[in-house]
Parts: sequence; C-alpha cells; structure tokens
Amino acid sequence: MKKLVAISCLILGATASAQDRAARQQKIDVQSYLIDAQVDPRAQTLNATVQVRFIPLEDTSQVTFELNNALNISKVTDEDGRQVPSSRLQQDMSVRLSLPQTLKRGKVAALTFVYDGKLSGDEESPVFGIKFAAIHPEGSYLLYPSRWFPVNDYSTDRFSSDLKVTVPEGYKVVASGAESREATGAFRFKFDQPSFPGSFAIVHGEAQVVASGGIKTNFYFRDSSAMVQAYGDEIAKAISFFTGIYGVPPRLSLTVVETEAGAANGYSAPGMLFLSPNGIGKQVNIKLVANQVSRQWFGTLVSPTTRNHMWLENGMARYSEILYEEHVNGPGAMDNEIHDAYVEALTVDQPPMIQAARLEDYSPEYWATTGGKGAAVLQMLRNVLGEDQFMKVLKEYPTRFAWKSANTDDFHKICEEAYGQSLNWFFQQWVESSGAPEFKMEYTVFRTQKGFRVMGKISQDLDLFRMPVTLRVETEGNPEEKTIEVVGTSSEFVVETFGKPKNIVLDPKGLVLRFSTDARVAVAIRKGEQFVEIADYGAALKEYQKALDVARNSSLAHFRIGQVHFLEGNWSPAANEFRESLNGDLVPKWTEVWSHIYLGKIFDVSDQRDRALNEYRQAARTKDNTQGALDEAAKYTAQKYEKQRTTN
Repeated sequence: MKKLVAISCLILGATASAQDRAARQQKIDVQSYLIDAQVDPRAQTLNATVQVRFIPLEDTSQVTFELNNALNISKVTDEDGRQVPSSRLQQDMSVRLSLPQTLKRGKVAALTFVYDGKLSGDEESPVFGIKFAAIHPEGSYLLYPSRWFPVNDYSTDRFSSDLKVTVPEGYKVVASGAESREATGAFRFKFDQPSFPGSFAIVHGEAQVVASGGIKTNFYFRDSSAMVQAYGDEIAKAISFFTGIYGVPPRLSLTVVETEAGAANGYSAPGMLFLSPNGIGKQVNIKLVANQVSRQWFGTLVSPTTRNHMWLENGMARYSEILYEEHVNGPGAMDNEIHDAYVEALTVDQPPMIQAARLEDYSPEYWATTGGKGAAVLQMLRNVLGEDQFMKVLKEYPTRFAWKSANTDDFHKICEEAYGQSLNWFFQQWVESSGAPEFKMEYTVFRTQKGFRVMGKISQDLDLFRMPVTLRVETEGNPEEKTIEVVGTSSEFVVETFGKPKNIVLDPKGLVLRFSTDARVAVAIRKGEQFVEIADYGAALKEYQKALDVARNSSLAHFRIGQVHFLEGNWSPAANEFRESLNGDLVPKWTEVWSHIYLGKIFDVSDQRDRALNEYRQAARTKDNTQGALDEAAKYTAQKYEKQRTTN
C-alpha cells in the first residue's frame, strides 16, 4: 500500500513542494563537503558531522538545504564557531538557516552541521515511496537522493567531497572516490572533481570481481549473486559500446551494489551502480544496464544547470537504451524502443520540456517528459542532422562540458555547429513548446507526358510548426520518396513519378513525434497502465475504453480491460474481454498466449478444470514465451490455479 500511495501522489503531477523547489531562487553554489559519519548497522543509526563550503551567489543572510526528515540536527555553526539558528520544514525536507551576519556575494563561506538519526528504510523518503537509504545489519546503502547529508539544488549543484565513514568491525564501506584507510573501521573516500559523489554502501566480505573485455567490475550482490557473471559481461559490453560513442568515461571499472526491494531499480553514482533485486531480475536487464551505465557520462561527467534542463540527462540515458538495443538486437529492436519512447512522450501534454522543474521527481509525468520525450527529440534531431553529424554531437557534448553543468542553449549551440544552420525552429517546437501535430493529407493524381504528378496538401493544427517530413509514393514499380517541409497549418506539395501512384504514405517510418489513430490507442493504453499501477481501476478502464473508441478490434485494449476485471475478481467480464482480445488484431502477438492463460485461470477458479487445461494447451501451442508465458502455462497445466485469498 505504501508503494501504491507513493505512485498515486506522483501521478497527480507537480505537487506544491516541486513547485516550491522550482521557484526557489538559487542563493549559493556548494563547492565541497567534508563528511565524518559513524554508522551502526545493528542499531540502524547514523551520526554525522558535515562541513559545507559554498559561494554565495548574492548577498544573503538566509540559506536553505534539504535534509532527510528522519535526521535530527543537534547544531549548525559558522566558521567562527557561532551557532546558527535553524528551522525544519517537514513538507519539503528542508532546513532554513538564519545567519548571524550577511554573507557577501562571491566570498567562500562554510557551515558545519551536526546531526543524527535512524534510517531503517521505513521512514518517509524525499522521493516518496522509493527507498534511497536504509541501514541494515546485513547491508546498508545511503544514496544522494535520500538527502542523508545537506543538499543544495538537488541533482544540479555539482560538488567535490571528502567522505569518512566509520563502521563496526566486520563491515566494509564502498563509495565514490579514491579510497584510503585511516584506522580500524574508518574508510575515507576523496572525490576531487565537481560531480555528485556522496553515495555509499556498507557491505560484508570481499567483492566478486568479473573481468570481461579488459574491464573489471566489482560486485556486492546478496540474493542475486548468481547473476554476477552475466551482469559483469553485459556492463563491460555497455561500457565499451558507449566509450566508442561518448568518449572515455570517468572510470572504466565500476562497483555494483545490490540494494533491496522497494529501492529504485537503478541508481548511478560516480563509479558506482546501485541495483535493486527487482531491477536485476532473473536475466540481465540490458535496458537497465544501458541506462545506468550511460549516466556515468550524463549525470556524473556532465549534468544540467537546473532541473528545467533534465531532458539532457534523462533523455540521453533513455536514448542510450535505444542505441544499445539496436547494437545488441538489431534495427527491429530499436524501432520498438523508439515507438515506446514516442508513446510515452505523448502521454504528457504539459508542461513543455524546458519547464520540467514543475514536475515531481520520479513521477510518471517527469519520466515521460524528460526521458521519453527527451529520447524522442534526440531521435528526431538525428534525422534532421544526419547520422555522422548527430554522432559528432553525442561525443562533443560530454567532452566539451566534462565535469561541468550545461543547459539546453549549450547543447543547441553544439547542434548548430554540426548542422551549419540555425535550429531555432527545432528547439522552439520540441523543447520550448508543448503539443504534437496530427497530420491530415489531401491529394490528387494527374497523368503527365512523362508519368504522373501528385499534388496535395498537408494540414495540422500547430501554427508555429516546422519539420521535414518524408512522403512515400507507392507505385506499380519501386516506391519513390520525397522530403516535404511542413510549415504552419497548411503545406502544399507536388511529386512527380514515373509509375502510377497506388498509395501515398506520410512519415512512413514514424520519424516525427505526432498523433495518429494508432498513437492515440497506444497513448490511452499506456495511461491506463499507469492507473493500474496505483490500483485506480476505474480510471484505467476509462483510458482503455478511449482506446477501444478509436480501434474496436485492439487486442491489447481488450486484454488490458480483461486484466483489470481479473484483478477485481470480476470473472465473467474478464473472460469476455480475453475472448475479444483473441478475436481482435492480435497486436502485439503476445496477447494471444496470455489471453489463453488468463482464460485458463478463470476456468480454474470456476472449477471448470477441463476447459482450463484446454486453454493452457492452446497457450503452449503458440510457442510464444513472452514474459515466461510457456512456463506459466506449464505450471498450471500441472496444478490448478487458485485465486489469492484476501482478508479485509
């Protein structure tokens, strides 16, 4: 229930706290942290003394930091040892300090925080519902998003750190930076470059080391130790692949730590990856590997100046998944990933991508805007710039801004340098504005002395829109393609062909982020899936019905409705919907095998074992093992499915 409430809060969009953080004017620029922490895994406690060195960006007598609500401040002092009054704001986990004297702009200052608390993982997280810090006897992790130390301008204010962590005998600390041992139980890590260090784990024993392709990866896995070799091989492949595109990473050798259930599937810190058991799974999650490994460049090496530019980080990470999928599984896999990113992007209309700071961290809208739409924009940019120039941009961006922050204008400039022309129209449409077009086309075919002429008009509703769009004319011979510059709400075109036109297709490869009949169906289904994740079945059914209003034979829409009824224990409507799914377009193909499996379960619940066995056998005949479907069918062929009992 905690997870469901968390996602429910996130899916509502930009909350008051997110808007407050977006509106809060940056007053300081943190330079470094000197951290001395004592952690007792058995008592699940943290005691810390943290000196923060920073530069005021304006004359100020008040500063604000974010600090986990579970941590209690004993005192805050300035450089002269004077105690600084502080007040806690529980709503946004912040600490507001009233300084004894005004700090002058540009003059380095320092504050020292002394605090303690218990972090068992059950406390309210700054990213509600997702664990980013937990201290356990069997292993602990304290990550930067948990705000276990005072944070300024989360995820955008880069800093260096000198971290010392003292733990009881028998434990070991792993963290970002150069390690040294000061005394028994004391581990020290220095990270001199401005980035986002400060995440660490407390582990038992020595690392499992995987050497693959000249790259060594250190693993601290517990329950998922059987997956170490497979993940070591895949991480090495991903590092090698991305090095060829983005240049040399900050570190070739990574340390990978298993967290726990309820933690984020993945989190990337300088030189480290933290993966949850769910993220690790039973087979290598290559998308998770690609996303998290790429963040060693986009996040560690270069990061956005403000959260309004987070598409440069999350979009790059999401697009890295797509590039790696293409590398591993071929162009077909890339097409599927691009389609998914476009659908995700279309689920959110507001705000524009350049106003992402209005969205709550880790919410579906946040990922759709910064990750999904960010990746979609990069794909469209690739088609505009051309392959060679786009790849130059991907390498130049992290190289030019290594160990620095950058914004959309900086990236825009690099793109124009590669393109040789202004790209204001592109960034204005896709980054600074919201919305996506829906094309309508009218045309007439005329016979000429040399063949045929197609004259037509493309219309859409966005007045400022400008985009090159491919027009394919399918003829009795080879198809002919022409690029049409679609500008404004109406654009005319003329195409000459030798063969007689049989059909004309606009944007045949789906290169432009736009609405269409298929896109509207996919977007409604994706929104419905988001509501199912928070158990809001009524809202989910409304979205799925929108998909059916557009495409009555959508197997996926019928299947998702069947799933909702199944989850509610509404067996008869569920069975009807799974039958409709089997009678539909069977897109995607896996709807067939899983509809049979769900029907089998429904018949088992209603004590119709023979009919259930028939459905399981039909599922097996498809030979489609998507998401372990054949294993599921075999399981319930051998033993009857029993519905889960609930106690209220």
